[in-house]
Amino acid sequence: MSTTEHLGDLLRELAPQVLGALLHRHGGFEECEDAVQEALLAAATQWPAEGVPDHPRSWLVTVASRRLIDHVRSEQARRRREATLAVRQAPDAALTPAPGEEPPGDHDDTLTLLFLCCHPALTPASQVALTLRAVAGLTTAEVARAFLMPEATMAPRISRAKQRIKAAGASFQRPGPREWAGRLDAVLHVLYLIFNEGYTASSGPDLHRGELTTEAIRLTRMVHRSLPDDGEVAALLSLMLLTDARCAARTGPDGALIPLAEQDRTRWDTALIEEGSTLIADAMATSPLGPYQLQAAIAALHVRAPRAEDTDWAQIRTLYGILTRIAPNPMATLNHAVAVAMTRGPQAGLDLLATLDDDPRIARHHRLYAVRAHLQELAGDHTAARENYLLAARRTTSLPEQRYLRDRAARLDTTTLSPDPATG
Repeated sequence: MSTTEHLGDLLRELAPQVLGALLHRHGGFEECEDAVQEALLAAATQWPAEGVPDHPRSWLVTVASRRLIDHVRSEQARRRREATLAVRQAPDAALTPAPGEEPPGDHDDTLTLLFLCCHPALTPASQVALTLRAVAGLTTAEVARAFLMPEATMAPRISRAKQRIKAAGASFQRPGPREWAGRLDAVLHVLYLIFNEGYTASSGPDLHRGELTTEAIRLTRMVHRSLPDDGEVAALLSLMLLTDARCAARTGPDGALIPLAEQDRTRWDTALIEEGSTLIADAMATSPLGPYQLQAAIAALHVRAPRAEDTDWAQIRTLYGILTRIAPNPMATLNHAVAVAMTRGPQAGLDLLATLDDDPRIARHHRLYAVRAHLQELAGDHTAARENYLLAARRTTSLPEQRYLRDRAARLDTTTLSPDPATG
């Protein structure tokens, strides 16, 4: 990794921590975020020439605090009280702490920032957008791409989310016991969505966005350290690790998508598999069953099989059946249909898929067409399969998925035109 790439990764990791520190001291989401961006720009300019300081987070917090104070001091009288408070709480400090003194900003407030971004005053879409912007460190343009919308549309959404948090009177502190459960559900859902967007990017030239999966895993580890006995938190971390373990085998040298059944399993990350498997085994033994535990258990069954043909589809079908009962959603039904097809035949899977045709959440989603094409191919209906592969390819904005789906359709063209080896 080049020095520039390493510096970029470091600044991306530190950005939410610095923002959390400023919010903890001063409040004011937009003002703090502007100050952090100025500090990051200063670091990107100075550190390559002067070297990374001994305490980079403290350096950024100090510089950002000074920038914030400068902005506050320059505002009108209505902001003078905040300026005075900011000056008292964040005096000009040496960038190097005194011996035995904790460096300013060394306390990581990222988790508190994550809970703030998942405030119940926000819609789920706004929670995800704000978390991607403030915690994961994506630019507004990158968040917009993740949502498949123009940057000009996303920027006001993020701004409104910040204003809504401010209007709700939210303070920068972890929620109390009464708020914890509901907010935790939102936090886990946001982390799940961020990981999924990273693992299979919804648009663009790359299948995988490692900065998103890495950040989702890092944040989920933080939540797990705070709540080590919560089975669903452990299960979500397990699910991410077991899924990410397959990442290296998912694409070929040219970036082409390789489906699970065709992957070189020797390239899977055994350390992640071991850690994820231990987490889910412990969670299921000690905690009430939840949807993340079921998904992690399914992921564990997939990575446990030494060959695709050794996959325990019967148990996977059972687990998906339970998941669709306790947490029904169209994606769970979609995956359940595959497991049904693998155990009871492709037509049984197609019959289950048909129940999704009138569900507006997925009726036009490319994955419904792709799974239907796969099951039709298994059933020998190559004409219908080819049509649905091409429909799926037209409905996805991911270039690797488009190439894969069109290749599948082209392969069926060849199969249809070739004589049957059993009769030819």
